Amino acid sequence: MLDIIQAIHSIVRWLVVLVGLWAVMRAWFGLFVRRNWNSWDRMSGQFFITALDFQLLLGVLLFFLSSEARSAVQDISISAPLASLGLSIFRHVGFTLLAALIAHLGSRSTRKAATTRTRFARVALLFTPALALLYIAIPWPW
Repeated sequence: MLDIIQAIHSIVRWLVVLVGLWAVMRAWFGLFVRRNWNSWDRMSGQFFITALDFQLLLGVLLFFLSSEARSAVQDISISAPLASLGLSIFRHVGFTLLAALIAHLGSRSTRKAATTRTRFARVALLFTPALALLYIAIPWPW
């Protein structure tokens, strides 16, 4: 079961990255072209948040089901070799949670924006760092 969840977690990361890029590109494009906010702009952000939340849920399941992850947190010396491989469990979890928080703030802030330009600016300026943090947090295969 752990292998299945890990495989799904690995596949969903691509969904998060692609949908996140879609949302960020729509936000920056809308900001520069000065077009009106529409339902596709809102949906791109919602898809990004939903994919990210699903990825977090899978990550939490993996964390609690994996004895290796729990032991790495309990004994920091175990996670030291992982850091030399470019993967620190603390960086992975911490940056992902921070990215999710920033992305949720970006999505939430559009509801209170007075103008279309403000909506695009808020989404662009909050989804972009969230996506950058995800890029840093993801243990890429190369």
